[in-house]
Amino acid sequence: MKTITTHEAKTHLSRYLAEIEAGGEFIIARGNKPIARLCSLGPARRRPKVGEMLDRPMHVPDEALAPLTSEELKGWGI
Repeated sequence: MKTITTHEAKTHLSRYLAEIEAGGEFIIARGNKPIARLCSLGPARRRPKVGEMLDRPMHVPDEALAPLTSEELKGWGI
């Protein structure tokens, strides 16, 4: 793991990010004191497109939409 200064990190951030995407890691130091680790968050998650389904469709059984019987309605006080 390579150690870089804060100045190097600011100056060459794009280059370091490309190396991180390739699997690299860096320690950022202020002077001789390490203060942060620059590493990948893992593979980027793909955002779904508008209207794209992420899961399988939800199934609603027919009996869930059937009207209530008079006995069931009495239980609700209707």
